[in-house]
Amino acid sequence: MEDFQIASDKAKKNIQIADHMLIMTFPLVKDPKLLLAVMKNIFSSLNNSMSSLLYYERLFKRIPIFQDSFESKFIVFKNKMVSKHHIDNEYVNLIQEIREILLAHKNSPVEFSRGDRFVICSDNYRMKTIKVSDLKKYVAKTKLFIIDINRLVSKNAGIFK
Repeated sequence: MEDFQIASDKAKKNIQIADHMLIMTFPLVKDPKLLLAVMKNIFSSLNNSMSSLLYYERLFKRIPIFQDSFESKFIVFKNKMVSKHHIDNEYVNLIQEIREILLAHKNSPVEFSRGDRFVICSDNYRMKTIKVSDLKKYVAKTKLFIIDINRLVSKNAGIFK
């Protein structure tokens, strides 16, 4: 298997895990900290799907070599792939939004659960709330993103079997 196929499989697995945790596990456990794990799996899915397209394009030498870091991949994706493949900017915004939430969590001095929500506070006590309804929207958009990317990378996938 090529790198783009491996990344695509990881993206599908991550979104299945996120969806299962949100739909099946969270209603049973009722622990809002689980929402953060769902968010991390959504981000991993988006990142792997984006990587899949970049590895695919790199395989055919359509883009230059890039570092294997999120920032590097995201810049190449945003600057080259979005316009070339007519990818909706909504996906770029989704990736940025989820990345910002996870960075806010990483840098937050205080976080707590309130009802069925997970609240992240910044140093100046600006709050960001993770709600089940938001996560369901993120999962749905991520699934569409994966479908769109898989459509792009599967054009010549038969060559690599």
